Amino acid sequence: MTRIVTVGAAQMGPIARDESREQVVERLRRLHAEAVDVGCDVVVFPELALTTFFPRWYTPDLDGHDSYFETSMPNDVVQPLFDDAARTGCGFCLGYAELTSDGHRYNTYVLVDGTGAIVGRYRKVHIPGHADHQPERPFQHLERRYFEESPDGFGVVDAFGGSVGMAICNDRRWPETYRVLGLLGAEMVFIGYNTPLYYAPDPDQNPLQSFHNNLVMAAGAYQNGMFVVGVAKGGIEEGVESLSHSQIIAPSGQVIAQATVSGDLVISARCDLDLCRHYTDTLFDFSTYRRPEVYGPIVESRGVQRR
Repeated sequence: MTRIVTVGAAQMGPIARDESREQVVERLRRLHAEAVDVGCDVVVFPELALTTFFPRWYTPDLDGHDSYFETSMPNDVVQPLFDDAARTGCGFCLGYAELTSDGHRYNTYVLVDGTGAIVGRYRKVHIPGHADHQPERPFQHLERRYFEESPDGFGVVDAFGGSVGMAICNDRRWPETYRVLGLLGAEMVFIGYNTPLYYAPDPDQNPLQSFHNNLVMAAGAYQNGMFVVGVAKGGIEEGVESLSHSQIIAPSGQVIAQATVSGDLVISARCDLDLCRHYTDTLFDFSTYRRPEVYGPIVESRGVQRR
């Protein structure tokens, strides 16, 4: 018996700085309804799907952006989306800024099943950007000021008939993300992102953003025998243009669905999770071919150690 999961990637257009949570949740609900209409079992929303990408602005006090953080999930404003999941049986993955009761700030994903219950939570591991004020930039990328690195690392959840992992934005650029999830048995990985097209440290990379986006996710899918669902919040948000090009990638590394325009939309694909074993039981049979005894530098050093 095959295990088919129909997954939707709910790409979003810009969220304005003054757009209310209620307005954004209504957009999410419309996208969720569209996913339901095309038969999705689960729909994936982007990173920080409830607010504008606030780390582009500096505040003198660390808590200056706390109004963008959620102190509970679900809360009264987001509850209607959870109710939609329970009513329709279509789950979702939602990215948001999390402020814990003991004062920690994380860039977070929650996985919600078809009953409306949270079955998984992930906090971003690889935090990009800078922590210091750099006003000379046309816009800043202050994630390292406003978010902490995850203390939990990666995990896999049994949901939607398979094993699901989560990652957020910059995580997708690191091969360790996919390999750890692959070693944990992930068959499908959900990745939301907000990626500016302008990269201040090296603008030569600007025209390669879409290429690099596909390159890392397709390689991760193929080398670990998993489906990868990459979902953008793109377009011009508060004067900053960000990448769209949401896509769903098969374990072969092939793109099986892709957004060709920006804005709020849903792409979807029927994913046969048993296809993963075509790769994990053959070319990437980890138990047969991996050599962890020679991979020491991967975990023994943070930076380059020439030998």
